[in-house]
Formats: sequence, structure tokens, C-alpha cells
Amino acid sequence: MALRDIIRLDNPVLRKKAHRVTSFDSKFQQLVDDMVETLLDAPGVGLAAPQVAVSQRLIVVRLPDDEESREEYGDEAGKLFVVANPEIIKASKELVEGVEGCLSIPGYVGTVDRHEKVTVTGLDRRGKPLRVKAAGWLARVFQHEIDHLDGRLYIDIAKEVWEVKPEAADDAE
Repeated sequence: MALRDIIRLDNPVLRKKAHRVTSFDSKFQQLVDDMVETLLDAPGVGLAAPQVAVSQRLIVVRLPDDEESREEYGDEAGKLFVVANPEIIKASKELVEGVEGCLSIPGYVGTVDRHEKVTVTGLDRRGKPLRVKAAGWLARVFQHEIDHLDGRLYIDIAKEVWEVKPEAADDAE
């Protein structure tokens, strides 16, 4: 495994629609491992392949696993989701406003409306179908990361964006 550089806003890869994953070979497995290591090192809760300059439809998501997170998120705390070719097939009508940040846009956060609940389908790291029903923060993270695969960033849909001090940015996605 290796840490990958997280690209910044000025890199055009972030604005391109990513290509579908068609091979689950050793190169793909290495990408998954590197993305997980990079996510945990960042630290963040979600990372999309375009954020490490790879134009593939792949996301990794992992909510924190500390005691407070286990109380709030239950079984979802610390669970790793690896999803290739993710699609939101169902979304609640209810939208919830929340604050988001992005590893590719350090030092800033913004207020974004997201669906409270989503159902995501895709393929796991071995190419087997999977389905995730997500609510709350987990649903927000999935929507944020899937947006990356279409070249869309939270700042494109935020009601407002503001600069934060480095210690406050640690809580952002």
C-alpha cells in the first residue's frame, strides 16, 4: 500500500466525469488499498478516485470509529465501504442542510442540502454486486463522493462557503 497525493481544486481531473470500472485486477486492488490508506491518513470519511488523479468510478467511505461515533452511528462507525460504479437508485424526498468540506479543497467548508436517505448500488472491490441503505451523515458522504465521479464539487451546490481554521477543518468530510 502507498499513500497517494490528494489533488487540489486546480487539477482538471476533478471536473471530469470518471470512467466506469471494468477490471478488478491487481492494479485495481492496489488502487483500492492505496485509497483506503490515503483516506485514513488524511484523515477523512470519504475519498473518490478522481481525488487521487485516477478517473475511475470508485469511492471509499469510512465513518469514524471512536467511542462518540459508535454511539452516534452504531454499526456504521468504522465500517469500510468500497464501491465501484456507485449509483444512487433511491433518495428520500426529505433534504437536510449540513456542513461539508473536502480533502481536495482544504481550509473551506460550506452548507449543502442533501437527501436524508439514499440507497446506493454498485460493485464491491471483487466485482460482486452490493447495495447500501444509508441515512444521515453516511448518506451525505455517499452523495458527496458520488458527485466527485461526475466532476461536481460541494462548492458548486453550496448555499455558502467559508474559510475555516485548520483545527476546525479536521471535522469536515
